[in-house]
Amino acid sequence: MEYLFEFGLFLAQSVTLVAAVLILVAGLVAIGQRQRSDMNEGHIEIRNLNEKYKHIGAAIRETVEPEAAYKDQLKEEKKSEKQKAKQEKKKRKKEKAADAERSRLYVLDFDGDIKASATDNLREEISAVLTETRAGDEILVKVESPGGLVHGYGLAASQLQRIRDAEVPLTIAVDKVAASGGYMMACVASRIIAAPFAVIGSIGVLAQLPNFHRLLKKHDIDFELFTAGEYKRTLTMFGENTDKGREKFTQELEDTHGLFKDFVAGNRPQLDVDAVATGEVWYGQQAVDQGLVDEIMTSDSFLQQRLEEWDVFEVRFVHKKNWQEKLGVAAESAMERGFLKIFQRGQRPQL
Repeated sequence: MEYLFEFGLFLAQSVTLVAAVLILVAGLVAIGQRQRSDMNEGHIEIRNLNEKYKHIGAAIRETVEPEAAYKDQLKEEKKSEKQKAKQEKKKRKKEKAADAERSRLYVLDFDGDIKASATDNLREEISAVLTETRAGDEILVKVESPGGLVHGYGLAASQLQRIRDAEVPLTIAVDKVAASGGYMMACVASRIIAAPFAVIGSIGVLAQLPNFHRLLKKHDIDFELFTAGEYKRTLTMFGENTDKGREKFTQELEDTHGLFKDFVAGNRPQLDVDAVATGEVWYGQQAVDQGLVDEIMTSDSFLQQRLEEWDVFEVRFVHKKNWQEKLGVAAESAMERGFLKIFQRGQRPQL
């Protein structure tokens, strides 16, 4: 018994310590955000993926091929590149046209959390790319998100709409998951590709909150909420919820669902929205059959097809974080992943 008592005391102390650390981290993050200057918001980074894969291929050949054969091949490649460059120069000079240049593919990443926090970076990346796109260029956005807050993902989808408004072909690639708000973003694209077992859909709306009214009442604790406006607060965590409040809250969810369905239908008119807007999810090929996705293909396969004839650039906006923010983001990400794993174990089949 003494051992159990000591273990329980140790566990309570550990939980208290973790809570204190999280509170401290949150405070430091808040201080860091207030101190951050607009001068240090971040910058755009661009990487040439043609060069990246060229160097990778050269490194593999150098390792697996005999040294003499590799050197001979390297000489031939350099000679071939010089001849090709001369031919391209003559061709451009002869045609005197900008369209003689290779088309460009710009690659962006969106890794979404519940708040769609990556929208700020996406906004900067799209603004940078749209100033440089020419006729024949395209944009690929790799989306990974299980969804989240309506207003956050609504803004993220609106950023992608800027690409469509500029009449630049937009492809969305889903390698793992684009559900709910993630699919709201994906449906804006002129073409959606997905991996064979990517999770697609979940066109629905949900809201949940605990209610502690009976617990407070049991301990003779009063809770008072003052509002101006009949539906300023329909449901509360601590007050006594009414059937009228629940009915109004459900109506608001239905209205939001209707807006979601209209948005999807407007972007994919060929889709039978009523058939898929049930909150269900589908895996890759099932999503193609339902019309949610256009083709089964990973983002890597898409890029591999373009590397030979196109100039491919990866574009990222890098936000300059101070150490308080880095610590806070790491703690928040760890907690979010933990909650997501718990949810997935209870809601989704595992392989």
